[in-house]
Amino acid sequence: MVKAVVMPKLGQSEETVKIVKWRKHVGDAVAKGDIILEIETDKAVLEVESFFAGTLLKVVAGEGVTVPVQTTVAFIGDPGESVPDVAPPAIHHATHGPRLEAKGPLTRPSPDGHPLPLEREKQKGLAPLPGVVPPGGDRVRGFVPSQSTPEQSFQPPAAPEVFRISPRAAKLAKESAIDPAPIDGTGPGGRIVERDVRDYLETQGYNRLRITPTAKKLAAREGIDLLSLVKNADGNQITVADIERILSERPKPLTHIRQIIARRLTESYTHAPHFFVTVSADITELEALRAQLKAQGTAYTLSDFIVKAVAMALEEFPVVNSTSDGVTVRAHSSIDLGLAVALEQGLVVPVIRRAHELALAEIHTRAQDLTVRARSGRLLPDEMTGSTFTISNMGMLDVENFTAIINPGESAILAVASGAKRAVVKNDQVVVRTTLKMTLSSDHRLIDGALAARFLNTIRKHLEETSLWQRLT
Repeated sequence: MVKAVVMPKLGQSEETVKIVKWRKHVGDAVAKGDIILEIETDKAVLEVESFFAGTLLKVVAGEGVTVPVQTTVAFIGDPGESVPDVAPPAIHHATHGPRLEAKGPLTRPSPDGHPLPLEREKQKGLAPLPGVVPPGGDRVRGFVPSQSTPEQSFQPPAAPEVFRISPRAAKLAKESAIDPAPIDGTGPGGRIVERDVRDYLETQGYNRLRITPTAKKLAAREGIDLLSLVKNADGNQITVADIERILSERPKPLTHIRQIIARRLTESYTHAPHFFVTVSADITELEALRAQLKAQGTAYTLSDFIVKAVAMALEEFPVVNSTSDGVTVRAHSSIDLGLAVALEQGLVVPVIRRAHELALAEIHTRAQDLTVRARSGRLLPDEMTGSTFTISNMGMLDVENFTAIINPGESAILAVASGAKRAVVKNDQVVVRTTLKMTLSSDHRLIDGALAARFLNTIRKHLEETSLWQRLT
């Protein structure tokens, strides 16, 4: 019996997901529990398991597209079974931005992301898109603005001027890898004809260009105007490497995750007035204790101790574990700590729930599990939401100090730098000690400087209190 593979809804806020890769292809055998595809949400790249066994008969939505949740993306059944005729789900090509129907073939994105006809670009002060050549025929060239004034009644805009180019002229422009927009047409109604293109090439010195055939083909295929390159050329031959350099500089869309990160952190930094407090903790004795525990078979990370110290400090300073919108404050009864984990595609923040109730060994186990699954793309969206305070630890990256942006929905974040041996003054003597700097970013609408300082110094005191950790381990 044919069964539909439905895109799961993995979190409360997820409405669409992007299909990154199909692990199984049409005709492949599928066992229950097999990973059949990888998807990208606004938080991470995740694997999707099959609930059915059989053969993958049809893929409705391919790789690289974004589809709504709870829609059919494939069918599994027995070989030879009839597959229902299902229309593809409403698909958003996330890697190419909004797909809008244009009135003519020559368009380019405007600053607001919508395509504009070429001459309308000029009215808006935008340079022509290099090398985008129409396949032939007519296209919209621009719009004549209304001549109405405040004293006059509204007049609808005049019909757009039509850009006219003959198929032979369009073909020559494309083969020559040039943009025909600047060419003045001498044909009927201002139509650009083949003679106009040849005259333009002659006046622009096109025939004197030194370009390899392969580079020319690549420029034509990728829509690069060779004449725009010549203006900056040094007289040397234009090669494939020159074209590839131009291609490498073209704007590329951010990944879905990076777009979400950019939007949320920009909103956080814009709406929450950040201020920063930094202290340096002496972890010499703590590192010695860690080495002793490791020799006994218990390998705690420094992050484990930091998480526990932060959880204890948040119990003492519940305001730091609260959230404010500038008008109200919401206290959180649970301390749910987010741990920033760096992935190739961006940061994810898995959450240790009710960290204040966990022993050090439990924190170690949960942190290890969450980190491993985050890096392998096996976290669930609900495991990356709902944190009340976040720790960003860059200790493994050899940084002396840094500040972090508050995670949206929280009031503070702790940035932990690398521990290193430094010369410090202790008991009026200059000695070598292992220290690390911690910087607290706080929302000044809720947390003032004195509170932030007391909270951060409490974390330092906990980390430096060897007797505390001897009791807890």
